[in-house]
Parts: sequence; C-alpha cells; structure tokens
Amino acid sequence: MASMSLSSSRAQWTAKQNKLFEQALAVYDRDTPDRWHNIARAVGGKSADEVRRYYELLVKDLEHIEAGKVAFPAYRCPGGYDDADSDRLKHLT
Repeated sequence: MASMSLSSSRAQWTAKQNKLFEQALAVYDRDTPDRWHNIARAVGGKSADEVRRYYELLVKDLEHIEAGKVAFPAYRCPGGYDDADSDRLKHLT
C-alpha cells in the first residue's frame, strides 16, 4: 500500500472533522477501550482505521518538526517592517 502524507490526507478531512478529531483525542486517551472507534464516531464519516492512520501521520509530522526536519515558513508583516517598528516594539517589552 502506498504511504500517504498528512498534507494529502488532510485534504480529505473538513475543518469541522479536524476540530472534532482534536476534541475526541482529548476525550479518548490511549487507555480508552475502543479508542479509535470512539474517535471515528465523534468525527463522523471516518472509519476507526482512518482516524488511527491520521493520528499516526500527525505523530510522524510532529516528530519531523521536533527533529528540525521541517523549515519554518518565512512570515512577513503585511505592511513590511522597518526600524521605526523595531523602536515601537522595544517599548512594549
């Protein structure tokens, strides 16, 4: 079976399903009997195997991030950033 990245798997999940998945993970911990069935039921439209695989992909992504294997995006201020901004920020800290 071909492996699937979290980004391609994520496209198959709605924002609502993602939020329900996160909430269900907080409710059903590792020691919960039938954890993946409970999470799948809470998410809706996903099987126990799908939510388990999604979780495993998420864990792998986190491991890559923590290991420094994922580059941080280059965030930019919408209007740019100059020395005057830097001076104003100094007063806030």
